Amino acid sequence: MKIVIIGGSGLIGSKLVDRLAERGHEAVPASPSTGVDTLTGRGLPEVMDGTSVVVDVSNAPSFEATAVMEFFRTSTRNLLKAEEAAGVGHHVALSVVGTGRRPDNDYFRAKKAQEQLIEDGPIPYSIVHATQFFEFTGSIADLAAQDGTVRIPPVQYQPIAAADVAQRLAEVAVGPPLNGRIEIAGPERFRMDEFFRRALADRNDRREVVADPHAPYFGSEVGERDLVPVEGALTGDIGYDDWPGRTGTGG
Repeated sequence: MKIVIIGGSGLIGSKLVDRLAERGHEAVPASPSTGVDTLTGRGLPEVMDGTSVVVDVSNAPSFEATAVMEFFRTSTRNLLKAEEAAGVGHHVALSVVGTGRRPDNDYFRAKKAQEQLIEDGPIPYSIVHATQFFEFTGSIADLAAQDGTVRIPPVQYQPIAAADVAQRLAEVAVGPPLNGRIEIAGPERFRMDEFFRRALADRNDRREVVADPHAPYFGSEVGERDLVPVEGALTGDIGYDDWPGRTGTGG
């Protein structure tokens, strides 16, 4: 089966290409570096030829409100149009746990708009909501840094390894369309500030982590359960202690 991975050269996409190839599928990475641009439509008709499934794991280059909304709306419309023309039978999209809970968050609002286009579109679909990745711990800490401290909201947090995200996406991609959503998360739940305190220590990062209920997460405050899945979510297999990138030397 030919499966096109939009964003196939990125963190999740590259791992997903490997997982699908291991299963014997023709996994095709598609990104501007391979001549496929979902914003302009360049290369889409060619890469869609003979494609059975499209998995979109692409991400916006900017999280500014207008830019991120424009990216997800435009790229999703172009993808769905090209898929319909090529007779693609399944559209899989990676999204974020909590998109419907924080309408004041620009990124979540843009992802919600993307999901709505998929739901209203012509292609049978599956939407996979994932929690935050272990691999983004350092960049999130940097965004939360202020005057030498890292200010983190003391809310529930259930991060997941990118390898587990890719594994679950591969399973969804080769299965029948859900025409709905599933949630995936790591096998352990933490207090977010406690997780970052531990994670930074593991990386020999001496910045102090301060629990701050008003600390923004990608631009807005979050509530106690905004970043964790509801009951019944699928969980990954890799716990934080077993994650190869825990000390910043692998993953």
